[in-house]
Amino acid sequence: MSGKALDGVRVLDMTHVQSGPSATQLLAWLGADVLKLEAPSGDITRKQLRDLPEADSLYFTMLNCNKRSITLNTKTPRGKELLTDLIRRSDVLVENFGPGAIDRMGFTWERMQELNPRLVYASIKGFGDGPYTGFKAYEVIAQAMGGSMATTGAEDGPPMATGAQIGDSGSGVHTVAGILAALYQRERTGRGQRVRVAMQHAVLNLCRVKLRDHQRLAHGPLREYPGAPEGEEVPRSGNASGGGQPGWAVRCAPGGPNDYVYVIVQPASWVPLCELMGRPELAESPEWATPEARLPKLDKMFRMIEEWTSGLPKWEVLAALNAHNIPCGPILSTKELIEDASLADDGMIVEVEHPTRGSFTTVGSPLKLSDSPVDITASPLLGEHNSEVFAGELGLSEDELRELHAEGVI
Repeated sequence: MSGKALDGVRVLDMTHVQSGPSATQLLAWLGADVLKLEAPSGDITRKQLRDLPEADSLYFTMLNCNKRSITLNTKTPRGKELLTDLIRRSDVLVENFGPGAIDRMGFTWERMQELNPRLVYASIKGFGDGPYTGFKAYEVIAQAMGGSMATTGAEDGPPMATGAQIGDSGSGVHTVAGILAALYQRERTGRGQRVRVAMQHAVLNLCRVKLRDHQRLAHGPLREYPGAPEGEEVPRSGNASGGGQPGWAVRCAPGGPNDYVYVIVQPASWVPLCELMGRPELAESPEWATPEARLPKLDKMFRMIEEWTSGLPKWEVLAALNAHNIPCGPILSTKELIEDASLADDGMIVEVEHPTRGSFTTVGSPLKLSDSPVDITASPLLGEHNSEVFAGELGLSEDELRELHAEGVI
């Protein structure tokens, strides 16, 4: 009866690839009417990494569910006129073009304010103002320049990227937060505003604990890291948690690439861990009994734990540890995740019917609102809603639609 959280909010989605579409998809899941505006050739990811030759790729379908699609050549005079009408009718505009691209179309922030003073205009760029502004940004470049890669990987190995898309989708989540805050403030002021998110900044925000540790280095070595490093910068730390409670991924049987359990050793965990390892005498040993005693030899401690876990499947290790309330988690592969019944039951692994590719699996909404449940629907076909929007909402005739299509405007 209460509808969706963002019912009545119109989002003009001028985004492509991942960072922008991930943001607008979350808005669509929250109930906004997201109108994806594409060039007549379509978002580049419709054809990128295709697994079926004549269907939109999974890259596109998994980032554009619950949206409508229109096509428009905004470089043409008529295209600019139609874009002007769409801006006037929108609550939010989101774009992730290169720096200055929208301005060069003739739609500066000042011009948009003239057209629609209530518009929330959100932009995602690679970098903020400064020497990097004009750089091209991709997922791993954002990880590299935001602090993630320098602190990820083995202690004596090269910098590594994380599999989580913290540069692209991480920026998208930050953008949603900014848009929602701007919409909320608009309720008081009646005015829209600019929302700007840089991918480098989003990654840096997610790496704040590493900047915490950087400042701690001034007062001594980081004893929670392997080898208790000293120096001028935070090193790569493998699987060490680096936090107040030491943790590590320990190998399990039969020794496959994801046969691991991540274990965190809290003070209260030590006695039951000693029992599970078959080393009960260590619970009272002065060399091991306290966190302070264990801290200088974390490597040896986790090797002892692994001597026990390596003989058992990870699910048995998980059950044994959880029986003693010891924090732990198995390393779940993509296969295990996509087949996890509990994730499907909770709406996080979802089967969606698509008109050309059939059924595909995607990730559901991580935002769970009691009064705004999410139903995942298929991503739109290219220009699927042209008639619905241009004729039904902007008032163009069918003859004009055919003419615009013939001229390459839509």
